[in-house]
Amino acid sequence: MLNILRQRHAALANAAQRCLHSTPCRPGYIVLVPEIGEEGQMGEGLLMPNGLPAFSDITIEMCLGAIGQQASAVEKSIKMLEQDIKSGKQLKGADIYSELDAVSAPLETTWGVAKALYLGNSTLIPTKSYMNIHERARNARAAKFCNKTVYTALLQQEDQAGEAEQRMRQKFLLEGKLNGLSLSKDGQDGLKELLTQLGRERGNFKNKVNMAVHAFAHVVNDFQLVRDFPPTLLEATARDPSQPLEGPWKITLQPPIVEGFLKYCPDRLQRWNVWRANALKASQQQDKALENSTHLEKIRGLRKRQANLLGYTNYADMSMQTKMIGSVDNLKQIFAKLLKFAGPAQSVELEELQKFASLNGAEHKLEAYDVSYWARKQLAAEHQLVEDKLREYFPLPRVLSGLFTLSEKLFNIRIVEQPKTEVWHPAVKFFNVYDGDASNSSTPVGGFYVDCYSKEHKFGRNNGWMVGIRNSNKTAGLTPLCALIFNFTEPTQGKPTLLGFEDLQMVFKTFGTALQHLLTQAGYSELAGLSNIEWDASQVSGYVMSNFLDDAAVLQTLSGHYANDQIIDAELAQKTRLLKTQLSGYNLCQELYLADLDVELHRSGAFWLDIVRKIWPVYHCMPLDKKDAHPCSMTDIFAGDWAAAHFSHLYSKLIAADISSSFAEQRNDEHYATVGKRYKQTFLSYGGSVPTAEVFRRFQGRDPSVEALLKSLDIFITSQTTEHN
Repeated sequence: MLNILRQRHAALANAAQRCLHSTPCRPGYIVLVPEIGEEGQMGEGLLMPNGLPAFSDITIEMCLGAIGQQASAVEKSIKMLEQDIKSGKQLKGADIYSELDAVSAPLETTWGVAKALYLGNSTLIPTKSYMNIHERARNARAAKFCNKTVYTALLQQEDQAGEAEQRMRQKFLLEGKLNGLSLSKDGQDGLKELLTQLGRERGNFKNKVNMAVHAFAHVVNDFQLVRDFPPTLLEATARDPSQPLEGPWKITLQPPIVEGFLKYCPDRLQRWNVWRANALKASQQQDKALENSTHLEKIRGLRKRQANLLGYTNYADMSMQTKMIGSVDNLKQIFAKLLKFAGPAQSVELEELQKFASLNGAEHKLEAYDVSYWARKQLAAEHQLVEDKLREYFPLPRVLSGLFTLSEKLFNIRIVEQPKTEVWHPAVKFFNVYDGDASNSSTPVGGFYVDCYSKEHKFGRNNGWMVGIRNSNKTAGLTPLCALIFNFTEPTQGKPTLLGFEDLQMVFKTFGTALQHLLTQAGYSELAGLSNIEWDASQVSGYVMSNFLDDAAVLQTLSGHYANDQIIDAELAQKTRLLKTQLSGYNLCQELYLADLDVELHRSGAFWLDIVRKIWPVYHCMPLDKKDAHPCSMTDIFAGDWAAAHFSHLYSKLIAADISSSFAEQRNDEHYATVGKRYKQTFLSYGGSVPTAEVFRRFQGRDPSVEALLKSLDIFITSQTTEHN
């Protein structure tokens, strides 16, 4: 039967793969094609003979043409599988998974190429064109999990060949159930109509937040109010970004700009004005035409109906099906254990910050809009820790070189630049990764691009993305490929791009995620790298890598003053941990509040404001402002995909801290390499082929504990421990 499937796949793949053959060079002009064609020209020239994208020649019309053909090939393959099953052919699960893996490979690659080009430079793939590609590819990919015939066939096959096949079956069955395949025809129609309504309400919610963000514009003309702004914030707010020191500066309600303004503006009244507008946006208090309270309640109601229709008590319980934590009860226990330490720590931290502010001219009780400003002043006054001065020790090229060297030592790999590889911009670089533990260590196991100077999505903070261009796909014989895209400002006047501590964390986190994508040993594409990893474990590999910045010796290997190449002083390197631990109790309480609020909004039937008023004092020392309507602008939760999942960010940190504690037992190269090998053989290798809870046990020999996270934040106190944490 497998041979029959392979023969059939060959016919489909030949058509889909024709667009992946190289062609002679042609001018790199861009043609905007508004629609995706299912028939006609295949969009030749996306890949070179070596399997890498031919970025010099790729155009929008190529991507649109290719994605249409490749999506059609996936859908046809699913239909043919359906026909085979209905005709009585006995297909094993492994045959189905391999068939779909093989025919999906070209689609995934074209989609990944488009994502990289879009994030790297949207003039190459404008937003409208990319969204056409994204939706077509997403729908074709989803079709694999929305076929009732395939779902029923897998439901009846209880015996799977191996661990990977068991995971694939679990994935298909869970996805199928959440897509309504276990429902009657009337139930499926009801779910479809419900999801259509939900999509409309989510769109309304997002649009109103966007309008509210742009409706507010606070103009600053006095340079003294922005004198402490970091370069990225000045560029984002200046009327002319090329002359950031020339005013006026426009303050909007983009989150990074609000956060930056509250941290760096010395005028308390101005801080209050921006904070207040941010807390009220998209509510009746700001503009009745833009209020989101109604949409928020409709979304909650529709999600509850969705969960009930699929057999769950509420949406939070349904969400737990795709999470490592497993249940709301387990999650609440974690919240309680963390709050036990974070709550008292928050009280002490705010009391000490109040004393400092009072000694330095503050004649008022600190409010929420004062905290980050005075925390920054406290670091500078008491510890001589000034972020602008710290930044001078971390030029971007030195940081990347040190990061690659550290990774090579940790995981027995080699990272080698390939300067002649085609890229989408002359500043982009490509690297091959060689695995010293592989049977053939001279053949690359994967590769990645680095684009440091993307012009996209600059809102006052540097950002980084790991774009998976291609998953490891052993059925199709493909190695993983990804792009690391950052939006740092290009060097000027011979001065390199300099990174602050938050930038270092972001770069390390992005590369840690890439390592999981590149070093996976999973056999199926749907299980490789980050695929099929539970939401609350999806950021673990990134946080593990960023936790190495807790080691002052690692910081020194990354450093070299841009003016004289001097390595950062050991004492100053040690002090940088304060940038992570200062107000850690206060910050952890805020994370716990948002996580718990999200869960309760998708569990309780009470009005959203009543839930806020109930939960707020559990986690905050400062009182809730009477008009605060922050849930009305929580787009990640009510317009995005993080409903009853916001806790995932925090839980990934918790798991990562536990892993990092094993590295931190001895801070030397030999111990790092020993633990690094164990980490590579578990978290970096398995991908989604093994449940993350089991991967953790294989690495650590036990279940996770909150203790490591609390210790890493310097708020763990032994006397407060009354049970195993």
